[in-house]
Amino acid sequence: LITGANRGIGLALVQAYLKRGDSVIGVCRNSSEALKRSGAEVIEQVDVSQQDDLDKLHSQLGGRTIDVLINNAGIMRKNSLDDLNYDQIREQFEVNAIGPLRVVATLKANLQKGSKVGLVTSRMGSIADNDSGGSYGYRMSKTALNAAGKSLAVDLKKHGIAVALLHPGWVNTEMVNFNGLIEPEEAAAGLQARMDELNLENSGGFWHSNGDQLPW
Repeated sequence: LITGANRGIGLALVQAYLKRGDSVIGVCRNSSEALKRSGAEVIEQVDVSQQDDLDKLHSQLGGRTIDVLINNAGIMRKNSLDDLNYDQIREQFEVNAIGPLRVVATLKANLQKGSKVGLVTSRMGSIADNDSGGSYGYRMSKTALNAAGKSLAVDLKKHGIAVALLHPGWVNTEMVNFNGLIEPEEAAAGLQARMDELNLENSGGFWHSNGDQLPW
């Protein structure tokens, strides 16, 4: 199951998993024609910041087991020190940090021993790596997501569920006005490889899609 599946990295992940024969559930607020044509099961009208939407998703899934859960849905708003829109900062926290936590908590019963959870975060959430400043809401929300992911790794380990924090790279998507350095397909391939490598021993790590471990 992949959230934010209608475009960009999420859509590329859907296509990558389908290509190797997996059954994929693409979750999003509003589907795209590309997602509808992909062959994935599509569940739309799901905003990860809204608990009612997630409760409906849980009901639609029934008792189905999720082997791989990738929390990809996210937003980016421009917030400089001279333009601190606090409503936008809160919105980014709701979607980028609290949203994935809501998804995992709501769908916990659909996970089982051996299931894997991926949280698509960002290198911009690294405190040690921040040498350019700015992007207050986005950076803060992704740092919060990293903290949540580390706790999830600890709490879910006893259930046999591993968690990865994943930076896709600077990807050529609408979120960055198509100014990225790599294409969504390349990012998706790297993220898929990191999920394949994920196990209980390396659970809770923060990785670049290229395999590099990133500083907190």
